[in-house]
Formats: sequence, structure tokens, C-alpha cells
Amino acid sequence: MTQLSVEQEFEHIQRGAVEIINERELKQKLEAAQKNKKPLIVKAGFDPTAPDIHLGHSVLIRKMRHFQDLGHTVVFLIGDYTGMIGDPTGKSKTRPPLTTEEVLANAETYKTQVGKILDINKISITFNSEWFKKLTLKDILLLTGRLTVARCLERDDFTKRLKRGDDISMVELLYPLMQAYDSVALQADIELGGQDQRFNLLMGRTIQKRYNQKPQVCLMMPLLVGLDGVDKMSKSLGNYIGINESANEMFGKIMRLSDELMWNYFELLTDIPQKIIVGYKQEIQSGRNPKEIKVILGKDIVQQYHTSKAADDAQAHFEKIFVKKEIPDTIPAGDLIKEAGLVAGECNLVAMIAGMVRALGGTISKKEAQRLIQGGGVQIDKEKYQEIGFIPDMDFWKKEHIFKAGKKRFYRHIGLS
Repeated sequence: MTQLSVEQEFEHIQRGAVEIINERELKQKLEAAQKNKKPLIVKAGFDPTAPDIHLGHSVLIRKMRHFQDLGHTVVFLIGDYTGMIGDPTGKSKTRPPLTTEEVLANAETYKTQVGKILDINKISITFNSEWFKKLTLKDILLLTGRLTVARCLERDDFTKRLKRGDDISMVELLYPLMQAYDSVALQADIELGGQDQRFNLLMGRTIQKRYNQKPQVCLMMPLLVGLDGVDKMSKSLGNYIGINESANEMFGKIMRLSDELMWNYFELLTDIPQKIIVGYKQEIQSGRNPKEIKVILGKDIVQQYHTSKAADDAQAHFEKIFVKKEIPDTIPAGDLIKEAGLVAGECNLVAMIAGMVRALGGTISKKEAQRLIQGGGVQIDKEKYQEIGFIPDMDFWKKEHIFKAGKKRFYRHIGLS
């Protein structure tokens, strides 16, 4: 294990945590681990319901890496069994259960992606079906006997649903108990989770005591706010940065963060020492441009998932496109009419832009395209076009043109042969 004092380990571990239950027990466990030269078992559970990991997920996984770097045993628990039940945490309705095939497919994707953050050779990847498939009905009934209904109904989202008169199934009541039993099966010393998992994590402490195990320490991380600065990062809300995104895309999104939000990203998504971050804040107060500090943040994050060179190139690309307003060296190219399913002679500018975005793999409604055009966000060969009724003739389509929609979408029409 890394030779740090207990206080140094604790300081490293508690960075960014919103709550630790409790700190005294955590220090005792760290001290015992050093004294007995026995690493702690650190558990974090993931129900594989979404195959793409974004920076919001990485907050928790990076904390796992902190424990891993300190020499502790990190268990990446894939809830393949509980994932087929559905956890209502933070939801007004039960999450739809997944099929076995969907769970396993998503789990494989998780395993591939976490290797970008964790040392995959020093991690224990476990499926909770290993123990749940072995339980008999008698075992399950004995397990439920260790918990009261009143304790289950203390869960905040259950309370709200009961007040509204919504149904709560028995399966939902069992979910926290099953997650708690995971901690029993693993004999977890520490469980990590988001702050929205507080009830489930504490349930683990309760059930471990019932099985005469020392209760786990619960370490809760905050939910990362997305690019909109309002809601938590979520793919469904479109305010996310995926860890599989290109370096250019990742860097560009980070540069669009608000100046206030970037400090949260510095703390949760980098290992830059706090005293240096404080220094950056003081430099901005003294007149330094916040964008210069944001570049440091962007390059640090891009480097984690790509390379140092990719981070440098992403910065250069951003400055070329968004600062110098130039056209990138490499952009998608093709026959826009053919690839977007358009008809020359009938295609007005709204249809052209909608087709261009589709050709680039995105989506945009006609109303959104119309607003983009009227707002001056569309260029053809560096010239703004704000007339939505513009219809190019055949001579236009025969020539090569560079289309630009918004700040970052480019498409090269190669011209008709």
C-alpha cells in the first residue's frame, strides 16, 4: 500500500465528498488497514442500465481510483441481478426492468469504459447474480425478516409517492435490502455512491450489523451539474460530456462551461491540488482572463481520456475555429443532396441545414433550423445566409461549398459530377 499517513490518506479520500458516515470510523479503518497490512474492500455498485459513461459517472469512478491508488481493493459491482428489477431512486416511477441480454450487453460496455479511469488489472469486477442466484425462498424470507416496513418507508421518494397516492410494489421495497445484502456478501468496509443513494448505502450498514459484520463506511459524492449549469449531468438531457467523445468535442464542451461552474469541475474531475485551484481563483480576481484557466481544466480532463498531444491539438483546434473563426482542416465531405436525402431545386435553406445536421449524425427540427438561420448562425463559404427561403439553383450544387451551422458543425459539399 502507498506509504502515506492515515491523515494524508483521509485528506485524499475526502476530497469532493459531500458526506462521510462516519469520518471517525473511516480513519479507524484506514489505521487498521495500515497496521495489519490488509487493504480495505471498497465497493461501488452500478446497475448497467445505460451503456455510455459520461463525466457525471466519472466522479464516483475517480473516487474509486483514489482508493485504488492507495492500495485498497476496489470492487466494481455490476448489478446484473438487481438491474433486472429496477431501482426507483430519485424517480417518481419504477425504472423499467431490463432483460438478461440487455443487462449483460451494457455490463460489457461498462467494463470496457471503466478501464479509462481505473487500473483494470487491479480491480475486482463482480456481478451480484453470483450470490442472488444461490438464494432460496427461505433465504430471502430470512433476509426480509431483518428489516421492518417502517424502516423501508423512511425513504424520501417512497414517502412522496405515498402522499400522492401512487402505488409502491413489494419489489421496490426489496431493492434497498438487496443492495444492502451486496455489502454483506462482499464484506465491504466502504461503500461509495452518489448523494441520491444515501438511504441505500445506510441500509448496508444496518444489514451488515444484523449479520454480525462491522458496518461499512458510507462515502457519498455530489451529483455533477451538467453543461447547462442547472440539472445533473444526463445523456437524456443532452447536458453531458461522454468519456468516449473525441478530444475536440470534449475540450469544446468544457470551454463552454460557465466561469462559476468550472471550479466544481476542477474539484471533482481533476487531481489538481486545492492550493493551486485557490491560486487560480486569486489570479482571476487579480484580472486574469477566466478562459485561460478554463483551458487548463479542459486540457487536464482531455488528457485523462486521450493523450497530452490530443489535449494540445484540441486546444489548437478550438482556437482556430472559435477564436480565429477559421475552417478546420478536416471536415466531413460528400454530396449533400444525396447524403441528406434532399432534392436539388426543391431544397430551401431550412431543408439544407436540417439535411446537413442529419448527414453529420445529429438531429434538428425545422423550427430550430429556421431560428438558427434567422439568428445569423448559418454560413455558406463564410458568408451569412439569413433568408430562410433561399433556394439554390443547379449551378450552385455543381460547385464545392463549405456549410457552417452554429459554432462547430461544418460540412463540405463536394459538388455534383
